Amino acid sequence: MAIQFVTGNEGKVREAREYLEGVEPVEQVAFDYTEIQSDDLGEIAAHGALEAFEELGGEDGVLVDDAGLFVDALGGFPGPYSAYVEDTVGVERLWRLASEEENRRAHFRTVLAYVDGELLRTAERSSRDGSDPRELGVQTFEGSVAGTLVAPRGEGGFGYDPIFEYNGTTMAEMSTEEKNAISHRGRALAAFADWYADR
Repeated sequence: MAIQFVTGNEGKVREAREYLEGVEPVEQVAFDYTEIQSDDLGEIAAHGALEAFEELGGEDGVLVDDAGLFVDALGGFPGPYSAYVEDTVGVERLWRLASEEENRRAHFRTVLAYVDGELLRTAERSSRDGSDPRELGVQTFEGSVAGTLVAPRGEGGFGYDPIFEYNGTTMAEMSTEEKNAISHRGRALAAFADWYADR
């Protein structure tokens, strides 16, 4: 059995392969699942994983992630809407908004959602409600990293990395290895890999 990671981002796939090395092969799959509107990353990822699993067919597991930047002083904004805000407002303008706040604490958070045929069959035997995709056997795993928003620095990374500082260094100033060592996605992948290996 393989794990089908539904993403267009090769960097995410490389990171997943590192955490799942020796556990299960990870294949990148391009599928444009419906991203539902919700304030809950887990709900978004779980819905996407279930839709992708049903569309792709077969028994292989499907892994979907959803992530966001949550700014404390802005009530968690942009959160699940981070990609949209980055595309429409931009990183610099979000920084300008946050720079007016005394509290510049923020955190990146990722939720991974995983489903396979065995999980769905087990869930369907125990519950027939089906109102929440997670009740149908979708498993979720969360990782987060806390930091502070700062004026943009660094040339690496992507998205909000230039304004997110962790221990005095922005994520855009870190090497890929340094960033992966503390990343929110890495922490979620570590939790998933431990669970998967114990199945």
